[in-house]
Amino acid sequence: MKLLTVIFKRQLASYASSPGTYLSVAVFLALCATLGLHAQQWMERNSSDLQAFFEFHPWLYLLLIPTLSTQLWSDEHSSSFSNMMKTLPVTSTERVIGKFMAAWVVCGLAVLLNFPIVIAANYLGTADNGVIASQFFASWLLAGSYLAVGCFVCALTHQRIVIFLLTLGLLLTISGVSSVLDALEHQTPIWVIDSFISLNPILRFSTMDSGKLTLHDVFYFTSIIFVFLAATTVTLNYKNR
Repeated sequence: MKLLTVIFKRQLASYASSPGTYLSVAVFLALCATLGLHAQQWMERNSSDLQAFFEFHPWLYLLLIPTLSTQLWSDEHSSSFSNMMKTLPVTSTERVIGKFMAAWVVCGLAVLLNFPIVIAANYLGTADNGVIASQFFASWLLAGSYLAVGCFVCALTHQRIVIFLLTLGLLLTISGVSSVLDALEHQTPIWVIDSFISLNPILRFSTMDSGKLTLHDVFYFTSIIFVFLAATTVTLNYKNR
């Protein structure tokens, strides 16, 4: 892991020099603020937390995550860069973890840039900062799990449209599971429904977003990250044989 820091800094610099990073983060923040203030009427609800803003994050990440994940391996498809990397003592694990951590830091910064809303909530005098902090952390964990999936998809293909469609399909499938569970609520054994609920990241996030942050939920999202980063590493090792 000697070169992990080098990979991390190089990828972070790549994001900092890309206009697409700033554009995607700006769109993410604008939609988050607009939907929270107008669609959910946060001011009228007089809520002590920011659930009205964070509940849209699973869908807003559909815009942010594909952009960040596509940039993860954009330089890997250059034959000259690929040949150079083979001459350096850099393992696939270092590349995957270093690049992922850089992208996850960018996601964290995008989430933290919602701080004006926190200031507004405290100014109004109704903020529960403990719950708000857990909502920020839950959103960051969700972004990490989506990003790990995007990292794996981008290791398979570098076509942006394919990445977008696969990510969209994943989110639509997840939302479809919620609809199926609602329809089968009175026709299916409760243990079956509970099993599906425990595997549904959006339902888990909605629980964490309401301030009910548990170690079990944290372990769930970190497990997703670990599994897909491991799958990405295996994929890269197979391609580089």
